[in-house]
Amino acid sequence: MSATPPPAGSLSRILGFGFAVALAFGGTIGVGILRLPGIVAAALGDVRLIVLVWVIGGVYALLGAVSIAELASALPRAGGFYVYARRAFGPTAGFVVGFNDWILNSLTISYAATTAAEFLAALVPSYAAHGRVVAISIVVAFSALHWIGIRIGSTLQNAISALVGVLLVGLALASLTLTGTAATGPLPAAPVSVASLPLLSLGMVAALAAALRSVIVTYDGWYTSIYLAEETVDPARALPRAMIVCAILVTALYLLINIGFVHALSLPVLAASKLPAADVARQIFPHGGAEFVTIVSLCTLLGLINAVLLGTPRIFYAIARDLRLGAATNVSEGGTPRFALACTSLVAVLMILWGSLEELIALAAVLFVMNYVSGYTALFTLRWREPDLARPFRALGYPWTTAVVLAGSVVFLVAALADDPRSGGFAARLVLGAAAVGWWASRRSRALGG
Repeated sequence: MSATPPPAGSLSRILGFGFAVALAFGGTIGVGILRLPGIVAAALGDVRLIVLVWVIGGVYALLGAVSIAELASALPRAGGFYVYARRAFGPTAGFVVGFNDWILNSLTISYAATTAAEFLAALVPSYAAHGRVVAISIVVAFSALHWIGIRIGSTLQNAISALVGVLLVGLALASLTLTGTAATGPLPAAPVSVASLPLLSLGMVAALAAALRSVIVTYDGWYTSIYLAEETVDPARALPRAMIVCAILVTALYLLINIGFVHALSLPVLAASKLPAADVARQIFPHGGAEFVTIVSLCTLLGLINAVLLGTPRIFYAIARDLRLGAATNVSEGGTPRFALACTSLVAVLMILWGSLEELIALAAVLFVMNYVSGYTALFTLRWREPDLARPFRALGYPWTTAVVLAGSVVFLVAALADDPRSGGFAARLVLGAAAVGWWASRRSRALGG
């Protein structure tokens, strides 16, 4: 990292390209990759199709990265999708996107902390009776570190991302040295393969679509570094490169893990496994495999919490700054927007206490795709309305690549709403409420000269 002394009360531009990659990597990798290979194998039942959907998911993430990279290079301000929506569609729409994104990321923190508490309880059984206390303690501990300054949070992210990467690559490579399965007794029946169906049949399309929805969620997070654009050295170059590198690295890692798991377990056993990583680890470490996977899972969650807790307050900070909310925009000498951090942590804790995370997770499935739709639509809008805007990085293959990911996001959003109308209704009320507040806040800001 190189350092540039910031003006008093502003964000510190001290983060380098390496951190941007580590942040995006930490914001993407979660425990889903340790569980999902079995679910995808059960749905498809054919190694070629399994590889295909993970490749498609990676290409989808990469095309999304090259599209958002243009916005990140042209508008390198803290706040991410909020910044792009505000510039393209105006203050009210920007507030809606920013508020929903802030809620979504706060939810991610609460869910990850709750899940991390469960893994800690597996290692320390006495924690099992105090799950919410442990989850809240995790959020408070990370918040306290970030309260001190950005350097501690960034250093921690570099370390956790490196550790998670080494552990997952090690697990995948070790699985390639195994043969067959260590399971005793009769093997489960092989799943019915959809590979024998016609390529364009409804059955094939339905199976691939169902698997792709799960896979695409697992790739989400490659854009995490955009939230800290104002703290990144040379963001016009660093952010596009970081997102693209992250998408490529994660795709390669996910493919390696899936190929390794199929090799180690065999397809029928993988399809029947609820946690393939644990089954593989038991073969590698017969007397400590379960604990190893628990530790890997815990590390991925801690990396995710740290990454999201670094980015989310910047959304709040960006909104507060544009609305001229005074003290809400204060930044400490260590470079932390403390008021925004406190509000974010408080909301995450309240979500943990609410105890209905399943409903919130269903809502998140709608909100995160709305981010994609807003970002890709903003790219089209700004290309049309502001053709002379400086764009140090231009989306590769535009407009076709962006059109593909936009269409995919719309289809994904429609499918999510059809599967869970209740969450769709909740999301609609959230959007309408945010729109009303955003309209009022933008009028207030204009009255104040903002």
